[in-house]
Amino acid sequence: MKEIKTRKETIVPVVAPLKQDLSLDEDAVSRIFSYLYANGATPFILGTTGESASLSNTFKEEYLRSAVVNRPEGEKLYVGISSNILEDSISFANLAFELGVSEVAATLPTYYKLSDVQIEKYYLDLAEAIEPNLIAYNIPATTHMSIPLNLLERLSHHPKIVAVKDSERNMERIDQSLDLWRDRTDFKHYMGWAGASAHSLINGSDGVVPSSANFAPAIYRDMCRAAEQGDLESAYALQKQSDDLGALYQSNKSLGESLWALKVLMKQLGLCESFMMPPLYTLSEQEETHIVEAFQALITKDNIKLNLISHV
Repeated sequence: MKEIKTRKETIVPVVAPLKQDLSLDEDAVSRIFSYLYANGATPFILGTTGESASLSNTFKEEYLRSAVVNRPEGEKLYVGISSNILEDSISFANLAFELGVSEVAATLPTYYKLSDVQIEKYYLDLAEAIEPNLIAYNIPATTHMSIPLNLLERLSHHPKIVAVKDSERNMERIDQSLDLWRDRTDFKHYMGWAGASAHSLINGSDGVVPSSANFAPAIYRDMCRAAEQGDLESAYALQKQSDDLGALYQSNKSLGESLWALKVLMKQLGLCESFMMPPLYTLSEQEETHIVEAFQALITKDNIKLNLISHV
């Protein structure tokens, strides 16, 4: 069953918090989840920001179980099930459902370039085989394929396919998407490109999925509220804060390098360490110092409120 739309959501693509031996840091999971839920945000584990493509099935299951334990009663939790192996995606989705997760997200498999017919059949086969509802996840930066909007529109009428998370950096596509779905009560659009968060929310998107919300969730929570209230000035002011924070750890870095830099910022807040799962690695101490100093200067200059909870 699809649910009726409610308030705009801040969904956080949570990092994979690691110990030095590359095992799951369960204490960090607890700290991160407490911080996010306290600031009105919903965790989404095992996505791109969560290094899912580098994690073993055993690690993923351990992370899933830890996430479920740290979800407060009545709160949502989103789980990524992407894999090049359909059977693995199906079994992991069904495990998540058994543990109380009602919605899972999947990108396209990333090895073979797929035709439109293959893309559509893949999502239909997946939706039919899993217990939870499915969010189609479009991210050409990693899959090297874009799910066509006309194909997504057809998929959106399947009773088990309830949303799209779209990280494609294309303003024309965003506007066309919102024209299609802003008035739908049974299908949601989530904006995965942080740079278009305010624009998307104001024009009808149901939520945002920004990596920076790992350490600054209140910015996006407040942006969602401003968009709901028609307060464009506040929404775009918060977008400026989002842009400035994103530039701190994303500018002049590959996607993988930026994920390390994101963990560096989270480490400054006591949320997790900055260890990475190979093939991603840490950068130099000099680069880490530069990121931290720039972060502290920006927080002071713009008076950015991070709303840390007491035990962090």
